[in-house]
Amino acid sequence: MGGVKSALRIGSVELGARPRVAVPFGDAVTRAEVLSLVEQGLDVAELRVDHFARVDAAALLARFDVFAGVPRLATIRSAAEGGGWKGSEADRLALFRALLPRVDAVDVEIASEIARDVVRDAQCAGKLAIASFHDFAKTPSAGALADVIARGRALGADVVKIATAVADREDLRSLARLLVDPPDIGLIAIGMGDAAIATRVLFPALGSLLTYAHAGIVTAPGQIPLIEMQQLLRRLFPS
Repeated sequence: MGGVKSALRIGSVELGARPRVAVPFGDAVTRAEVLSLVEQGLDVAELRVDHFARVDAAALLARFDVFAGVPRLATIRSAAEGGGWKGSEADRLALFRALLPRVDAVDVEIASEIARDVVRDAQCAGKLAIASFHDFAKTPSAGALADVIARGRALGADVVKIATAVADREDLRSLARLLVDPPDIGLIAIGMGDAAIATRVLFPALGSLLTYAHAGIVTAPGQIPLIEMQQLLRRLFPS
């Protein structure tokens, strides 16, 4: 896999060694359901805190035992980039800081005013920092995508995640080019929408470090069920 940094990990999961699948969760999942999903091929639990019913730190941390032993990625996605967080940035930063001791990685939007603080705090805690960009309307130009990567690099992130709406083959090519000619930073590239489903199963072969499936909570257009994702990955990557 070209461009992959083998040292990058989310907890016990090495990114780049083989296709890795994250599944987003709210706060309604049970321990038994999580263990069943691990058996189905779940690698990383993405804790979508912006979809939790309660977002005070004490209530959140009380739910984390459900995910014990599973690598955890904390995401508090802002409403500006398709998430459910509508609180202040100061409160969001405080929540990230409260969660850091109990998670293995964080994902924060590159455009956020708290991005640099979240990345710095994660790395000081020895946790992986993902700086993300989402465009639900289009796939930006090659120059704009290169600028996104440069901004993520400037933040000091370990990984840049780019997720864009895909309308046609040219959009698919634009995203694929990011991976074929990889930057000197970890990269996750995902297309959103029905025309982009192939990106979720094929881009890991080009070096995308993480793909996303769902187990009931769909957080982006085009996500497919975990069991279907794993069936496809096993056929495409038999090793």
